Amino acid sequence: MLPFNTIEEAVTFLGRNLTMAETLWFNYSAKKSDYYLYCHNILFLFLIFSLVPLPLVFVEMMKSLEFHKYKIQPKVSLSFSEMFKCYKDVMRMFVLVVGPLQLVSYPSVKMIGIQTGLPLPSVWEILSQLTVYFMIEDYTNYWIHRFLHCKWGYENIHRVHHEYAAPIGFAAPYAHWLEILILGIPSFLGPAIAPGHMITFWLWIALRQIEAIETHSGYDFPWAPTRFIPFYGGADYHDYHHYVGEQSQSNFASVFTYCDYIYGTDKGYRYHKKVLRKLKEQSKPNGAQNGASYYVPTQDLKSE
Repeated sequence: MLPFNTIEEAVTFLGRNLTMAETLWFNYSAKKSDYYLYCHNILFLFLIFSLVPLPLVFVEMMKSLEFHKYKIQPKVSLSFSEMFKCYKDVMRMFVLVVGPLQLVSYPSVKMIGIQTGLPLPSVWEILSQLTVYFMIEDYTNYWIHRFLHCKWGYENIHRVHHEYAAPIGFAAPYAHWLEILILGIPSFLGPAIAPGHMITFWLWIALRQIEAIETHSGYDFPWAPTRFIPFYGGADYHDYHHYVGEQSQSNFASVFTYCDYIYGTDKGYRYHKKVLRKLKEQSKPNGAQNGASYYVPTQDLKSE
């Protein structure tokens, strides 16, 4: 809740007029508690989990050749009922785990110093903090993900997420309840190290989930704006990890590719792409379509 009753008081405190964004923020948040503002994340996550994957569902159901050529595993097709079942499972975990976790975690957010007042952060400050959050989450998630692929971690926790060997958008948050709790640590670590404004925190939670849905989309669209992000993995990169499954010792990073490159856990993927290029070159004279990604047998997915 802002410590001002009127905009005039806020202007006096700041020593300048409020920007349009600050005026909107004042009008919306002035009488709302910080806890109420924090709990907006529950609504944002529900909307993201429910709405963002829908265009991918429509694309899958249309079975249009125009889109199908960008499908990474074109031989795998899920029915609407199968996709809806995934959504229902995700919503069950949302109600039982994600929502309650958001409700009870406010004290930790207050402790690290997430701000709700004025002035609002600049666009540059928001972008800088979001970059830091993504990098911290990616590095921490990399090592947790590697642990989850050890025998005990996979069999008892991570195998649930890998039930979708050809991932779909709805499957991004589909996981064992313990994995949801564990992977909350990397997401929280960035804001804990570099705390910012509640708006930045909202954006972080929203963008991280949207990015996860994209990497689980099952489609490698050439027009995706994330292609312009340096070292970004994307759908094709993560889809390979799902395809190999339990045996996968490659592509553990959640967002970027540099951790896998530095620690040598992208060799299988790079070898796979090399084989794939050769297969495509051999198939071109036979009139094979360009654009579609497909997978070679698992026995070929080894490092050189």
